[in-house]
Amino acid sequence: MKLHRRQVAKKLLENRGELLVVAGLGSTAWDITAAADSDLSFPLWGAMGQAAMIGLGLALAQPARRVLVITGDGEMLLGLGALATIGVQKPRNLSVVVIDNERYGETGMQATHTAHGVDLAAIAQACGFKFSKTLKTKSEIQSLRNRVHGKSGPNFAAVKVIEEKLPLVLPPNDGVLLKKRFRRALLGVSEGGPEVPPQTPS
Repeated sequence: MKLHRRQVAKKLLENRGELLVVAGLGSTAWDITAAADSDLSFPLWGAMGQAAMIGLGLALAQPARRVLVITGDGEMLLGLGALATIGVQKPRNLSVVVIDNERYGETGMQATHTAHGVDLAAIAQACGFKFSKTLKTKSEIQSLRNRVHGKSGPNFAAVKVIEEKLPLVLPPNDGVLLKKRFRRALLGVSEGGPEVPPQTPS
């Protein structure tokens, strides 16, 4: 049984509090925006294959904060080396969730390697993730949310979802704006400007 991607994103971000979220290029950025845009979200409009590495850098720089990377199977396949680096660094505050529809959603829904048996969870496990599993049911998503928000990592999950084309729900597409609002929400400062109070996620 496969799940609906936006229901998965909504559940993972439910009552998110101060959770820091990085979303990979494409559909996962639309998914987190559909769930509810937040200044503590950093959706990528580029940097294909780099979502997990950006999440790792953020987790290492902010060890007291929980970090969630939500990305797609195509994006993760392009950046598999990130899993090895995360496995070596072992950030306890980082979770990587791959929304796996077995398709390249941004280029025409061609089949990815996961449609032909490549097991991302097994790769993450071999790289040294503390938790790594492929998930297919709603009950597993609730358990995953609890892990993301409260269990030591690094954690990895590949969530199998339906192949569906959904209406776009776009975050701001200005990279400078996204960087500045995330920095302000996280650190209470903007580059070249005075300190401002941290913003509460919406």
